[in-house]
Amino acid sequence: MGPMNCYSGRPVRVEAILPQDILIEDVAHALSLVCRAGGHIRHFYSVAQHSLNCALEAEARGYAPPLQLACLLHDAGEAYLSDLIRPVKCLLPDYLALERQIDLAVQAAFGLSQLGEAAWALVREVDDAMLHHEFLQLRDGLLIYDPPPPCLRPPDCDVRPPEQVEQAFLARYHALRGG
Repeated sequence: MGPMNCYSGRPVRVEAILPQDILIEDVAHALSLVCRAGGHIRHFYSVAQHSLNCALEAEARGYAPPLQLACLLHDAGEAYLSDLIRPVKCLLPDYLALERQIDLAVQAAFGLSQLGEAAWALVREVDDAMLHHEFLQLRDGLLIYDPPPPCLRPPDCDVRPPEQVEQAFLARYHALRGG
């Protein structure tokens, strides 16, 4: 199989992706155009907007910038694989293995490899909290978890143009990277 051609014009062999293949501009652009929940929500809401909300929730919880960055980039692999809903993803072991490989490349590309399992557990908590609170807004009050996970900063699920979300994602990334 041949490489995928990323937004930047760079070819990437997804099955053999390397940290140097991953560009934040490709990630931000692609995720701003990928809809959450397989599109089964009230209106378009991108993975990038979800990721921004995760980073802002991490900030509200007082997490350090590296953990906020991990929250921002926790779905970055979906720029190369797209977003599969959890009930489908768990049925595809080959997909899960490829997703893990890409996640490791993303972590290496953005300096997140040093985060331990406890940090990634916090990222998953934030992700689950956002999923629940997003669905309250985007699925007419559908409860994912009972009791609901804590959320210090309810997600902004308003309709946003993809270009605006892409720029906000990049701005947040650069702020967290100190530049």
